[in-house]
Amino acid sequence: MRPLILMAMAFLTLAACGGSDEPNLLNISQPRSEGPDEFAILPAKPLEMPADMAALPDPTPGGTNLTDPTPFADAAVAMGGNPEVLTRRSADGALVAYAGRYGVDPAIRADLAAADLEYRRQNDGRLLERLFNVNVYFRAYEPLALDQYAELERLRRAGIRTSAVPPDPAEDE
Repeated sequence: MRPLILMAMAFLTLAACGGSDEPNLLNISQPRSEGPDEFAILPAKPLEMPADMAALPDPTPGGTNLTDPTPFADAAVAMGGNPEVLTRRSADGALVAYAGRYGVDPAIRADLAAADLEYRRQNDGRLLERLFNVNVYFRAYEPLALDQYAELERLRRAGIRTSAVPPDPAEDE
């Protein structure tokens, strides 16, 4: 009996050392072991003395500063583009108007949040998962996930071209 108990304890010890394939991004309480993200640090632009002090913009609390980093605009300039296009949203107006052509529910965010909270309460994991604060997000939402391969086959059977996934050349022969 004693060797059986020792074997069970050894098995449980080894099982506790196993990892998980699920990312830990959704478990906020779990500490991250990685260091800082070096790509999140952007250097400020150098200070410059303007030729005319009257040309300086008025200070705006919470607004932008002339020395604030603008990585997207800098990348657009480096590739020969116009950085002002990034700040204009006039092209989105037609898209927003088309998307809301049948009306817009102003409480949609609150309604979806309440429905999602109820769904997560119904699918909050088993007793030990709740006890040890295991993330059950992926398993809870698995029935709602789209099977991309089945959808691709359905679209192909319907004769709809999928340019992102061209047909297999072996099938054409």
